[in-house]
Amino acid sequence: MRRPAVFLDRDGTLVEEVPYLHDPERLVLLPGVEKLATLAAAGYALVVVTNQAGVARGLYGEAAVAAVHRRLRRLLAGAGVRLDAVLYCPHHPEGTVGPYARACRDRKPGPGLLETAARRLGLDLAGSFLIGNSPTDVGAAVAAGVTPLFVTTGHATGRPPPPGVAAFGDLAAAVDAVPAGEMPAGREEARPAPAVTGRAWPGMPVGRERARP
Repeated sequence: MRRPAVFLDRDGTLVEEVPYLHDPERLVLLPGVEKLATLAAAGYALVVVTNQAGVARGLYGEAAVAAVHRRLRRLLAGAGVRLDAVLYCPHHPEGTVGPYARACRDRKPGPGLLETAARRLGLDLAGSFLIGNSPTDVGAAVAAGVTPLFVTTGHATGRPPPPGVAAFGDLAAAVDAVPAGEMPAGREEARPAPAVTGRAWPGMPVGRERARP
């Protein structure tokens, strides 16, 4: 049986907003991340989906992205939170690094990262949510058939949400808005899929994990 997920934007949603973050030591969790553990206990997969255009712009490489995500996992684990997957898109149509300088379905507001997570982890997108602080997060959620929850943190501080989208002052408030009722019969016996870290690309075989940088 497929399980729902809570997809999470990274910068400004989970961690402090740092332009083109690529130094792991500059990664700082935002308040309230420990509440994500309640979602996992309720049966939701926790999946980070993030655009990393700095790779396409030549500001840092994929190894730097991997290092930041290792620290993210460690800090969240210290708060009692285990991520099921961390997926990112390194592409940008105006990039300066050849292989990455292109449009990509995975880049939010495209739905590619969410769709890839659904295939690899057996997720129910219709029953899932995405928490983010950018209109691109909302666009990705809508395109994938996921419910968007907008947080006014990071660069969204003081800004209104996109029309028709529920807004919350911080991550903890958004987490509280996710239904945490009883899981359907039998779902409690399902075993969580192995954690996945990596980026997705169109046509990647289901269940195959990309070699880590």
